[in-house]
Amino acid sequence: MKLIYGTGNPAKAAAMQNRIAGLGIELISLQDLRAQGVEIPNVPETGNTPLENARQKAHAYYEAFRMPVFSCDSGLYFEDVPEAVQPGVHVRTVNGVYLTDEQMLEHYIGLVKRYGRLTAKYRNAICYVQDEEHVYEAMEPDMESEKFWLTDVPHSSIRREGFPLDSISLDPGTGKYFYDLPETAVDQVAVEEGFLTFFRRILQEGTVNISGSRQ
Repeated sequence: MKLIYGTGNPAKAAAMQNRIAGLGIELISLQDLRAQGVEIPNVPETGNTPLENARQKAHAYYEAFRMPVFSCDSGLYFEDVPEAVQPGVHVRTVNGVYLTDEQMLEHYIGLVKRYGRLTAKYRNAICYVQDEEHVYEAMEPDMESEKFWLTDVPHSSIRREGFPLDSISLDPGTGKYFYDLPETAVDQVAVEEGFLTFFRRILQEGTVNISGSRQ
């Protein structure tokens, strides 16, 4: 069964495919569609929460492709910092300015220097549009990432384009940089069981066949 995942990020598409392995779902990303010559709409993300953004994207992509589609969105949240400096859904945008990777590192390292080592987590949301009458969405605690730390000392040698915060992210259990953890351990830190639960629930309800037909 094939389902459109409303993301152009191949790393996110691969991670989601791994999460839902075993459900018989094959994801098609926006990058896959673009490679086939399909025009991809530019969807603004103007919501104040991850769920609002996920909803905007899923509905827009459904209108464009007229196929079942889901989208996700995330927000970054810190413990014990003023609300005014919480990134939320604006992880890369600060004071209306869209930051480069280096500017992001500078900004978040500055927050660590100001408030001390930050305990962080990502809150995630999903919206799945089967058709105009059947929409499923969630933003549950079991969709949140495990807590991690941000440090003000970047990893000495590794940078991953598009994911600058990974270079200052530490696993609280070991104190190691994410980059220095075995791949299986990184997956465990980042796993959000709620996404798998979300799709299982829809399938088990017997109301939706992800291939696009009613059961």
